[in-house]
Amino acid sequence: MLNDRAREILAYVERFQHERGYPPTIREIGKEFGISSTNGVRYYLNLLEKAGHLKRSGKISRGIESLRNEPDGIPILGRVAAGQPILAEESFEGRLDAERMFGTQRELFALRVRGDSMIEAGIFENDYVVVRQQSNASPGDMVVALIEDEATVKFYRPRGSRIELEPANAKYQPIVVEANAEFRILGVVRGVIRTVN
Repeated sequence: MLNDRAREILAYVERFQHERGYPPTIREIGKEFGISSTNGVRYYLNLLEKAGHLKRSGKISRGIESLRNEPDGIPILGRVAAGQPILAEESFEGRLDAERMFGTQRELFALRVRGDSMIEAGIFENDYVVVRQQSNASPGDMVVALIEDEATVKFYRPRGSRIELEPANAKYQPIVVEANAEFRILGVVRGVIRTVN
């Protein structure tokens, strides 16, 4: 049976995690509840863990997670070098949450990329572009556009009465869309997802 203080701490952990995308530290919990000793906070966390309300990892400073409202997304546990090696230090930095990154799911769709016309923008064949569905765009936006019945991903460049769809590969020329052509914007690209074999 949980006491009132344990229940309050559980509610605080869940609220903190929901609002910020990552859990509080032991010190933050202590400060919130006026508990000066970290062992005092650990006492309540142990109660909550034994009761099955929390999961804890002693290896990271923000290693407290409520099991009642399991957060969405993939945990971000630090940074890794892609150049010179750096010390890999595990520290919880939040979660990769698709809705926070790209927008609400009901506005989104994804398309698998064919071809190499956008490689200088970091988009390669078989990547997935995540697209926010909308029928208008600002000059310079990366869009998915429909010309006749062909969809393409390009940079949107309106030029007076015509539109240029600009690739990100020096091998290709822009696609020129004249005023009388069947053309519409399907959406604006919000991100790219790539899997690695």
